[in-house]
Amino acid sequence: MAERPVFLSDFNENSFFIEQSIDFEWHAGMSVSQKQKSISSLHKEASKKGIQTILEVSTKSDNELGNKLSAFNLSFVSQKGNEIYVESAFQGSKVYVTDGPHADLYLKSPMEAKKDPRIDKDKQIIGFEYFGESWSNEPKTLFYDWLYMQALQFNIEHSGDNLYKSILDYDAFTDIEFNPKKSLNCQARACAVFVSLYKKNLLTNALKNRESFLKILSVDDFYNNKNNSGEQLNLNI
Repeated sequence: MAERPVFLSDFNENSFFIEQSIDFEWHAGMSVSQKQKSISSLHKEASKKGIQTILEVSTKSDNELGNKLSAFNLSFVSQKGNEIYVESAFQGSKVYVTDGPHADLYLKSPMEAKKDPRIDKDKQIIGFEYFGESWSNEPKTLFYDWLYMQALQFNIEHSGDNLYKSILDYDAFTDIEFNPKKSLNCQARACAVFVSLYKKNLLTNALKNRESFLKILSVDDFYNNKNNSGEQLNLNI
């Protein structure tokens, strides 16, 4: 057995998502087929708790949209016309005590960026710098969530089809690779918050800039650090 969270969009006034832990049968193994068995088991158990329309967001998803929404597949085009993947932008923007950012990683593949020797999980991250704009690492997921949602909105507006917009048909999201005991940033959580912002008519204003994003999200305890236990989780993931 294993435990993983399901992130649900929350439409209450001072919240953007609900995280619900689900116990399910884990299928050991690294193959995609084994991961998909675990996903199926997770979704089955979630449905028993009344959670419907669940989308797995990862490279292991058997849903085309869920697969494309992985940070390893989700990309956008920069002002200079370069395609940049969310994962590459996130890794390249990290600022450590000793070095960073490493903007050259923006143009690398997600796997190349994540495996670059300068990206070290043992080094302390003190913030992020993205195209000259500095971001604090508090609230801890703010930069990742903003980056992810910007890319998602870019694809909704520029993809030429309705696939990405169909995320609005879902209100619950999982990422089988995400373990909340080991890391904090999560693409499934970002999706849940995105849908919530959209359906509350707050998305456009939230994505205007860093200050607006923080101001709107800070009504949620998760983003104003009221629920911060002080536990050191891995921001490198």
